[in-house]
Amino acid sequence: MAKKVLVPIAEGFEEIEAVSIIDVLRRAGIEVLVRSLDNTLEVKGANGITLKADGALEGLDADAIDMIVLPGGWGGTDRLAEDQNVQSLLKAMDAKGKAIGAICAAPFALNAAGVLKEKFTCYPSVEEQIRREGYMADAQQVVEAQNVMTSRGPGTAICFGLEIVKKLVGDDTYNALKEGLLATYCE
Repeated sequence: MAKKVLVPIAEGFEEIEAVSIIDVLRRAGIEVLVRSLDNTLEVKGANGITLKADGALEGLDADAIDMIVLPGGWGGTDRLAEDQNVQSLLKAMDAKGKAIGAICAAPFALNAAGVLKEKFTCYPSVEEQIRREGYMADAQQVVEAQNVMTSRGPGTAICFGLEIVKKLVGDDTYNALKEGLLATYCE
């Protein structure tokens, strides 16, 4: 049975991050649920690109998915940090030890839920809104601490997607995708 990953999108999300993650995961055979925070299925990103969600987030619980991955973009991140469904789902995923991911500004939303671990990375300067302790400024493209994976920003989105693939599906699929995507720059 295919792994299921939730990617919630909120107005102001970072398009490169969302699309890269969704694309890489689907190439690996992972079922990606793209959900909006409300019943609006067309969600506009930070740079005016609109993505169509598969449905609304409401009613989805932690038992239905293997991982939740939050794309960044300050506008979207603020909404993810304020949305009760997202925050409750993050807490439930963490309580079950299930995988959680966030890129760019989105570790801010993980921190709001109290699930961000001792080590993390994010878009430079966002750590000032989160906390400086544990921030890995010169970190590799992806930092993993317990069940939480974080990444730096748009330029690391493909590498982040590949690390999620490695975690959920394994090295063989990771290596094949990395080669096929010409992502030799990923660590």
